[in-house]
Amino acid sequence: MTFKPKYISFDCYGTLINFEMGPTARRLFADRVDEKRMPAFLDSFRFYRLDEVLGAWKPFLEVVDNAIRRTCHAHGVECRDSDGQALYAAVPTWQPHPHVVETLEKIAPHIPLVILSNSMIDLIPHSVAHLKAPFHAVYTAEEAQAYKPRGQAFEYMFDQLGCGPEEMVHCSSSFRYDLMTAKDLGFMGKAYIDRNHEPYCDGYGVSRLTDFRQLATLVGL
Repeated sequence: MTFKPKYISFDCYGTLINFEMGPTARRLFADRVDEKRMPAFLDSFRFYRLDEVLGAWKPFLEVVDNAIRRTCHAHGVECRDSDGQALYAAVPTWQPHPHVVETLEKIAPHIPLVILSNSMIDLIPHSVAHLKAPFHAVYTAEEAQAYKPRGQAFEYMFDQLGCGPEEMVHCSSSFRYDLMTAKDLGFMGKAYIDRNHEPYCDGYGVSRLTDFRQLATLVGL
């Protein structure tokens, strides 16, 4: 199956940019969490980040800081005041996954590219610069005043584009943050980029891609 969307929207971190929050936390806490306990510690950090974005909007630094404090409390680990800031400050340094830049550059002349990211207005430009390809629009949770997976974030994007989900393909490596909501909203197409950081979930009508270059074929290029 191929799609001919009016726009392709993308999650940024994890899908386009290698999301290194876990590896960054692993390095930061190497002196406080032993290797046997580290997987459970990082799993908790992943859960608390999701839990933090499900309520009222707050700055992403606060999301990260709250999540790491809750993780440390749950595991009986010392949390330093500098930990949240150190994790947040690493975000602009993260780089694209393999084949992302070349594939985006191939698609961009034919279908406008859009980013919808759980990011901040002053944070996202660093990552967009790493991606190099021309984006039609870049929207953040700060502008939407809501984080994905909340529908409000997607609805903000639709309003800004003047385009409904039935005319769009959404591309993400996360069911929990993106693709479950995309299914409920009725996107024309949903591309799951399998990065091995979330299990595949059947029943959501996604096109499963194991190589980002397959996206071009999915949209008929």
